[in-house]
Amino acid sequence: MNPTTAPLNESAQWPLYVDLDGTLTRTDTLHESVMLFVRRHPLNLLRLLAWLLLGKAGFKQRLADAVRPDPARLPYHDGFLQYLRDEHGRGRPLVLASAADQRIVQEVADHLRLFEDALGSNAPQDGRINLSRERKRAAIDHHAREGGHARWAYAGNSRDDLPVWAGSAQAVAVNAPEGVLASLREVHPQARVFAREPLRLGTVLRAIRLKQWSKNALLFVPLLAAHSLDPQRWAMVLMAFLAFGLCASATYLFNDLLDLPNDRVHRLKRHRPLAAAAIAIPTAVLLGLAMLVLAFVLAWAVSPGFTAMLAGYTVATLAYSMVLKRLALVDVLMLSGLYTLRIGAGAVAAGVDLSNWLLAISIFLFLSLALVKRCAELEEIAADEQARLAPGRGYQMQDLPSLRAMGLASGFLSVMVLALYIDSQNSHSLYRQPDWLWGAAPLLLLWIMRIWLKTGRRELHGEDPLQFALRDPFSWAMLIAMGGIGLLATTGF
Repeated sequence: MNPTTAPLNESAQWPLYVDLDGTLTRTDTLHESVMLFVRRHPLNLLRLLAWLLLGKAGFKQRLADAVRPDPARLPYHDGFLQYLRDEHGRGRPLVLASAADQRIVQEVADHLRLFEDALGSNAPQDGRINLSRERKRAAIDHHAREGGHARWAYAGNSRDDLPVWAGSAQAVAVNAPEGVLASLREVHPQARVFAREPLRLGTVLRAIRLKQWSKNALLFVPLLAAHSLDPQRWAMVLMAFLAFGLCASATYLFNDLLDLPNDRVHRLKRHRPLAAAAIAIPTAVLLGLAMLVLAFVLAWAVSPGFTAMLAGYTVATLAYSMVLKRLALVDVLMLSGLYTLRIGAGAVAAGVDLSNWLLAISIFLFLSLALVKRCAELEEIAADEQARLAPGRGYQMQDLPSLRAMGLASGFLSVMVLALYIDSQNSHSLYRQPDWLWGAAPLLLLWIMRIWLKTGRRELHGEDPLQFALRDPFSWAMLIAMGGIGLLATTGF
């Protein structure tokens, strides 16, 4: 009798051996562990390279000695997990069998409470062995026979699982590529298939946060402030805008990779493509590196000075992602500095002088907005009595009043600097009627007070204030009004 067409009551009694990485979970626990290890300290990358000399099993063992992903924060295949729960409910024996380190496999099995046993690499009784392909098949066959089963079923997802399926009496494929499915069906025509979810362009665009490129419009501010209409300068800043966008997207990917565990327990961030494992970690790393290289190619075409500014931005952003974001107050100062750095980079790309007045306004305004973001995040967890710390941050709930005071003071200081600028020599040299600029001061003040009011009312929902402003009609009205005031001051009407 063909094992794939065995009666249901017979096949349902065969133990089902389930692969972990890419099958039970949407991610690879080895890649997750690497990200956790690098997150601890960037120099751990050198240790990883040294461990590669130990072979696959040795590498996994050393890495598992150092870090292991929290099973509660791993993204599981919901549909397949429900199938396993149904099978478990019918009394079918389930065993988790993976090439991941034995300790990781056992911890996942203990967390889900569905599996009778767990098989993994580097098991104490086996020594340093990578449990993959033929070795996994032999281990499963031995385990099944020890349990009194002559036949067994296997659930996997990759080409490495084909030798295992070849020895199984029944096959289940989860999220497998078409080429793997074609090979599988040659052996198991009636294999149970949980369809692979294709990687869509929209998912990639969300992962690189294309909408965040709007922040790089700050590069054009020095040109506008200098009242320059030189097309060559505008072309250079446009190229700089593209370079900054690619670089920022790459750093967003690296930031999300390093912050995966925290993002998965966040109400909003858990839906990000990387947190939801809609994009594989290796794919994200390669995409980030490709964008980073292209960004610096474009930057060099603009100027060596701009390339140096972009390099400084990259280093600062990676330092923020790895360490500084977890340091209270240092993180918001760094965020405001990164916004202001964009303005400085725009001045270098355009070849115009950067006004100290513009720098001062920017620093205070962006510090206020960075504090808005932190306060909005804390407001989001304020209702949770168990949450004393913002995930991945260095703040406590009792810091809210202090942060609000700092943020409002910083916002008001930016308006004060604007007021002082109006009567300065710089404004009289650039504007025919600088007194018109007094109309911009109360508008900016109103916008700052309003966004802080909305933060206190929890209407930002932890969102970046600049992203909120982009879809806020009131903010657009304020921007247009201030632009009109600037035009009146320039023309003198």
